[in-house]
Amino acid sequence: MRQTTTGMMMDQPRRIDVISDVICPWCWIGKRQMERALAMLDQNFTIHWRPYQLNPDMPAEGVERASYRAAKFGSVERGAELDANVAAAGRAVGLEFRHDRMLRTPNTIAAHRLIRWAGEPIVEPLFQAYFHDGQDIGDHAVLAAIAATIGLDAKAFLASDEGDAEVRAEDAHFRRIGINGVPSFALDGAVMFSGAYPAEHMAQVFGRKAA
Repeated sequence: MRQTTTGMMMDQPRRIDVISDVICPWCWIGKRQMERALAMLDQNFTIHWRPYQLNPDMPAEGVERASYRAAKFGSVERGAELDANVAAAGRAVGLEFRHDRMLRTPNTIAAHRLIRWAGEPIVEPLFQAYFHDGQDIGDHAVLAAIAATIGLDAKAFLASDEGDAEVRAEDAHFRRIGINGVPSFALDGAVMFSGAYPAEHMAQVFGRKAA
């Protein structure tokens, strides 16, 4: 599994685990805030993306988004209100959410498998594909096309069940230890906070010295 190291100094890198789901809008916003935070720090970090399913009972083929959200939030209007709040928060960090293009809510197991296999470089393209382009990132052909944009041939991997058991086990583990919201951020193995906090707050947390 590939990983990314970020920072300026050549000291021993510290580890950040980001527990997230690729259909969580706050996870994309939190990613951008984390990137800004790390740019403020003269430290090295390795970033590891860990799987969490917002909808663990989602059918493998996903569902039609509008009706699903109307059932989940009580009405189409309430779902649209929440989408508008997300879009405003996204604009504040330079992200454009196109909820008008998002027609399906996918099962995210395959996307998490792809992240486990491809590592950090695939995360931003997945967020972009779902939240801006409205692509069905539960579809293997769509995922393979996204992987191809960063030079990876993922067709055979996606056709297999490689990583499936591991992703499900990790997701279950995070639920067992009490994580019930994403994004959640762990520093050197200790969960520090959950939420897309401002970059300044994240920098304060990530910049703490190890005990």
